[in-house]
Amino acid sequence: MTNAVLLVIFSLVGLSRSCLDPASAYRFTGTVCRLTYPAAAVLNEKTTEVIQAAFQHAKYPSIQGGKSLPLIGKVEYGLHNLEIHNLSIGKSDFELRENDGIGIDISNVSATFKGTVKYGYGSWLLRVGQSVDFEIESQIDLVINSKLYCGKGRVAADTSDCYLTFHKLKLFLQGDREPGWLKRLFTEFITFTVKLVVKGQICKEINTVANILADFIQETAENFLSDGDIGVDISVTSAPVITSSYIESYHKGLAHYHDTKAHINESVFNPAQLTQDRMLYFWISDELMEPLMTAANADGRFVRNISGSELKDLFKTELSNPMPEVVSKLLVSDGTVLRTWSSSVPSLRTTPEGTTVGANAAVELTSTDPDIPSLSFDADVKVIVRASYAEKKLILKAKPVQISILKAFQDAVQLGDTEVTYLTEAVEKIGIPVVISYLEPALTDLMDEQGLNLFDIINPEVLPRDGYVVIQMDFGFPHHLLVEFLKRTLE
Repeated sequence: MTNAVLLVIFSLVGLSRSCLDPASAYRFTGTVCRLTYPAAAVLNEKTTEVIQAAFQHAKYPSIQGGKSLPLIGKVEYGLHNLEIHNLSIGKSDFELRENDGIGIDISNVSATFKGTVKYGYGSWLLRVGQSVDFEIESQIDLVINSKLYCGKGRVAADTSDCYLTFHKLKLFLQGDREPGWLKRLFTEFITFTVKLVVKGQICKEINTVANILADFIQETAENFLSDGDIGVDISVTSAPVITSSYIESYHKGLAHYHDTKAHINESVFNPAQLTQDRMLYFWISDELMEPLMTAANADGRFVRNISGSELKDLFKTELSNPMPEVVSKLLVSDGTVLRTWSSSVPSLRTTPEGTTVGANAAVELTSTDPDIPSLSFDADVKVIVRASYAEKKLILKAKPVQISILKAFQDAVQLGDTEVTYLTEAVEKIGIPVVISYLEPALTDLMDEQGLNLFDIINPEVLPRDGYVVIQMDFGFPHHLLVEFLKRTLE
């Protein structure tokens, strides 16, 4: 599959136990990608580089032949060291063919093929052996009718329906001083052989390049969704669906952590949940996101220690309730540390209002001064979070919907209602904002480590729905991915 239009498709396919028909696969699907026709057109603009990689990476074998001629005897010849030079490509067109595949037309491919002909002729009385270098100027059109199917556990491309049409094939022998009959013989032999060899090798290399591309982008996508011991299985649940206006792929989206792996068998996905107004869509189920939060919690990601001036600055936030003495004494001490962590597995549920996240947070405020009693409490917190992405930064807006102080102690002594009221307000106006202030840059940095900031993402929108989120955007071609891919292909 030569066309860069397929880059995103391959980036979203992976290993799979089996491939179901799309309707049956929906219930096992944790994430979906829809690439619309305008996006495919943008990707098609980079077809030239992918085609060039296929031509340049192809290995052309030596070919032997022979022919008996009157008076001369048998002429034996071999074609060796065939290489391609001065490659240029005119334009590329493509068509999304509903329930069929992707048609790709590459026109005006100009190239010079260089090589050496070694030949011998004569009889047993007189034998002549020679070699001569040659060049062939060519102009070619390339047509590929690609089919997508499930093979060996992943989406595969069948590019066997591949045709090369030679509009020009002009031979130049080195020095051009060989006998006329020999040039005619070599013209016939070389041009026929070049047509045969180039067609076979280029069509074969197209499939090879497609596989390299698939492996490269699959690896890139899996790395993007992984961090440390946390990862996501993006294996396909079905072969992609192709219509005249979009390509859509379906993926398991199973979060895994160490030996623990999530399961999805009641997904709410339906194709009607996505539109065709933007270039690229991602549909992400709560059944993917909640296990990811569970894994992050198990990996100790929701633990934070705050001390020094940072801690004191937090409590400068103006609150309506007066600060209890138990808190003020701790803040006076230079050795005070606030430690907070999630004491239960967080919950997650998305509605059109946003994503409701619930967690039990444990908080300890302790001092190195043994004369200052410690403070500890547990809070049951629920917030509605809405996410956006602008200027290459993740933005989170959190609205508290429930805050309950379950228990609060000064050392072993339970605190009263006045202290609990203050702590409730402190969680709302200090605790939740500071958690968001940590999450935004941390998640942005994590995404940047995986290269998201290298993409030209245009007007992204995060739309919460019932049980899932839709991310829709336009984009500019991620040229850095193509560069990395071409480096690997031509190594």
